[in-house]
Amino acid sequence: MAEAPVLLLSCEHAGNRIPPEYRPLFRNSRRLLAGHRAYDPGALACARALGRRLRAPLIAAAYSRLLIDLNRSPGHPALFSTRTRQLPSAEKQRLLARYYRPHRDRVEHWIRERIAAGTPVVHVAVHSFTPVLNGAARRVDIGLLYDPARPGEAALCRRWRAALRDAGGGDFAVRRNHPYRGVSDGLTRHLRTRFPAARYAGIELEINQKLLRRDAAARRRLAAVLAHTLREALQG
Repeated sequence: MAEAPVLLLSCEHAGNRIPPEYRPLFRNSRRLLAGHRAYDPGALACARALGRRLRAPLIAAAYSRLLIDLNRSPGHPALFSTRTRQLPSAEKQRLLARYYRPHRDRVEHWIRERIAAGTPVVHVAVHSFTPVLNGAARRVDIGLLYDPARPGEAALCRRWRAALRDAGGGDFAVRRNHPYRGVSDGLTRHLRTRFPAARYAGIELEINQKLLRRDAAARRRLAAVLAHTLREALQG
């Protein structure tokens, strides 16, 4: 991207809200809705802090991914959870129309407008992940997910990783395309089919929830480091 890009932040798993009409499906599920299967704990607060520090807009979604997962494509087996998978087809279409498409369309429209005006876009989707999954500890603190076939994304993540390592003084284990692959199903992968690599870079920022459970001062430091290093990486 030769021109200076604009930055957009999004948070697809920001909250664990369930609309009143669907709450009977989640009766006696308080613990489930409070955990990582329902949303990405800490991701929204971190995304907001990044937005303030970088003066970047944030588009976030408040409803639980157990209702419908905004980071999955239509037809993906995890789009609906075990609580909503058995709903009638018409009810699923209603979930898509009311809770899924508005967020995805808003992100895509924002990007399309800037690109149409001649400005490239860097889109960072902010997520968090559980430190232990299926009994296995994840030995990474920060993951930068991207498509290796898109040179702009690869270069940006190389710079961001190097900046994080320098700024963190070895405090953070930073890996690219870990704990997930950047080409796996998700909003950024979908948007890559809509916009050329020269105009759009979609990065998924994955933060270990153990970092987001620390005290307020540590969380502020994390947000400051992420913001400073991302700004540095964007400047090339």
